Amino acid sequence: MPRGVRKSPLVKLRDELKETQDSIEQYKTAIKTLQEKEKQIQDEIKLEEFKEVSTILEEQNMSLSELKELLISKAEIEQGN
Repeated sequence: MPRGVRKSPLVKLRDELKETQDSIEQYKTAIKTLQEKEKQIQDEIKLEEFKEVSTILEEQNMSLSELKELLISKAEIEQGN
């Protein structure tokens, strides 16, 4: 039975190129989505770290300005050594 018209080597290559280009676009989209997810997770990590610091400040009855002063004075001491 006849199977239809055979594709020429040029048509086959063009089809393969189109499939490759489509795959590249899919991967680019996937990478972009993963990068957005990465940034979101990093932001969530920062938020959780700030929550931990806030909890410690509350436990120590310290204000944010007191913590800032403490850190600045510690940095100045370390720079003096």
